[in-house]
Amino acid sequence: MFADPDFFKAKTVAITGAGSGIGAAAARLFCQHGAHVILSDVDAAAGEALARALRDAGQKADFVKVDVTKRAELAAMVAFCREKTGRLDVLFNSAGSALKRCTYLEADDALMDTSVALNFYGTHYAIQEALPLMIESGGGTILNMASMAHKRGGPGTSIHYAAMKGAIVTLSLGIAREFADRGIRCIPIAPAAVDTAFQANSGTSAEMVARLTQDIPLKRFATAEELARLAVFLASDACSFMTADPVYVSGGGGYR
Repeated sequence: MFADPDFFKAKTVAITGAGSGIGAAAARLFCQHGAHVILSDVDAAAGEALARALRDAGQKADFVKVDVTKRAELAAMVAFCREKTGRLDVLFNSAGSALKRCTYLEADDALMDTSVALNFYGTHYAIQEALPLMIESGGGTILNMASMAHKRGGPGTSIHYAAMKGAIVTLSLGIAREFADRGIRCIPIAPAAVDTAFQANSGTSAEMVARLTQDIPLKRFATAEELARLAVFLASDACSFMTADPVYVSGGGGYR
């Protein structure tokens, strides 16, 4: 799959939201390919347990507790990368949540503020803190979890979330173009529904699951492992000419 099969063996990969779901699946797979993975999550028990399991399997993994809504904690994550390996090659911003399903008129200021903090600022802070070390390391790849929701708008259930994911796509485009001459690639990944705890945590009803599944020609949600494989592929030297453009993972669902 990679031009250099040992591509990740000297690389450091930092992942937010690595305690579960897509982030955890990506941590496992990057480790399997030889990367030193710095896992971060607000759930210290889950993140440390995964890092410990990876180390027990002979892989290189460490955990840092991070609340992505706090810039200082993301700065500490990057400082840990510098101290531990002296470099940062891949940043995968996986942390995020729809928080709850509601209509637009039900989206109060508290929900909007939390959605901005978690789904936009969490990614923005991580990138700003990581870029200097990534540039010092000779360049690298930033992967940002977006969503097909930014194309669909999230009517009736998650306009607050869809708007933030649209902002992530625009942020990624700007960063990709501004930092291309310094060896930085930045790619937003925009999946349709993924079968992770995200759904239950956001209050996705059984009726909504059925409706979303019906709208997907493959008739199922994506898996965390499928998104993890895509993340590793995009971060590798197999995709060295890919940057800026969103990668949509819709199962054929289009933009309805």
